[in-house]
Amino acid sequence: MNVQFKKGILEICVLVLLEKKDCYGYELVQRISDKIEISEGSIYPLLRRLTKEKYFTTYLQESSEGPSRKYYRLTTKGKDYLREQMKEWREFTNAVNELIEEGDRND
Repeated sequence: MNVQFKKGILEICVLVLLEKKDCYGYELVQRISDKIEISEGSIYPLLRRLTKEKYFTTYLQESSEGPSRKYYRLTTKGKDYLREQMKEWREFTNAVNELIEEGDRND
């Protein structure tokens, strides 16, 4: 898949997953990679930025598999932001799909 496509949609993927449940960074990488191949290094700068912008809060939780893990939780501000992003995404994809369909009809 085009790298630019992935960069554009990664933020929404993280927000959607965190709306369902709190996750730690590597867990997010695994869950997203089940659908879209991403590198682990792409997720942590995004998590730092969105936390700094107060879309997430974080907390540490002990793990039976090693050191404590840093979990991310979506804030109310983050939920509002997710709604805005999803609306914009749907409008964008609908417009692109219409253009593609117009192109297909002209072939």
